Amino acid sequence: MKDVWTLKYRPDSFDGILGNRQTVETLKSLTASGTLPHMILFGPDNSGKITAALALANRIYGNERELNFTYFNASDFFEQGKNYLVRDPRFYRILGTDDPKKIQKSVINVFKDIINEYAAIAPMNADYKIICIDSAEALTMEAQQALRRIMEKYSKTCRFILSSKSISKIIPPLRSRGVTLFFSPVASEELVPFMQEIVEKEGFSVKEDVLFEIAYQTHGNVGDSLEVLQTALLEAQEINTELTVSMIQMQFQLEGEDGTMDLFNSTVYDKNFMEARNKLDTLLIDDGLTGSEILEGFENAVWVEEKKSGDEMKTAKRLIQIADCDSRLAQASNERIQLENLIANFDNE
Repeated sequence: MKDVWTLKYRPDSFDGILGNRQTVETLKSLTASGTLPHMILFGPDNSGKITAALALANRIYGNERELNFTYFNASDFFEQGKNYLVRDPRFYRILGTDDPKKIQKSVINVFKDIINEYAAIAPMNADYKIICIDSAEALTMEAQQALRRIMEKYSKTCRFILSSKSISKIIPPLRSRGVTLFFSPVASEELVPFMQEIVEKEGFSVKEDVLFEIAYQTHGNVGDSLEVLQTALLEAQEINTELTVSMIQMQFQLEGEDGTMDLFNSTVYDKNFMEARNKLDTLLIDDGLTGSEILEGFENAVWVEEKKSGDEMKTAKRLIQIADCDSRLAQASNERIQLENLIANFDNE
């Protein structure tokens, strides 16, 4: 129980990946072909993108995966910046210091140097090496342009796998240089038996309806489901009680009681645009949320409402409005304007 289940039970082969059978079969075929292209894996968080990339590397390299597979997280580079760079021991040789104040170059230039250097390293006992960049939507426009040139320069000895939850934020020149594969959330019919198997291995007993509730609340997000399950079981164990559906619902209700839920209520029920606009400013300025994070909160609120009302048609219309706003955010220079447009027109027929 001490180990984090999301890591402990992450599959290391294609056969262990939940759902996305067509995408997995495509990856198997590409791996077997011997001519692996650059790839862009996109889909929601924890839908199996990085797990699939690791499984692919395991199949190609076997025990030599660590020599030929390199993983970077773009959001660490561009959201944490130099403070992250000095914490990663891989970069000390390139940076020459562990003090972020002594790094003279900008983060974007450091990123270029690091990716260029790793791409230039010759593969070990293989035809090519793989560089996997997670959260690629966090890459700036300049970083993506630089990455495009590096991909072209080392195309004979290096393959890039980009993982992103928003394909629209990847520039067309990058998208055109690789195969794009979509990963969808995992259906409850697959996720629930997977959780049940883990529960039994860990020596617990959980009713099936509780597991279905977790799968429903997380919308098929495998990582979130395991995290919720493990945390809930620990809490139930502490108070010596059985895990119930109401306990799971209460946990998600508490998580939903944040500023985005208040914004949603002002938008949908109060129909007070000025009040909603002020709450939006609070989220953006005082709380420091991004536009994408606010839209995720809106989406969660929509699913909570759907569970109460059962109105699937209204839920679908609301999700389309949120998706349209998300698409516009990818091209927008001002997130606030697009979000104001959403709250001004949300639920309008």
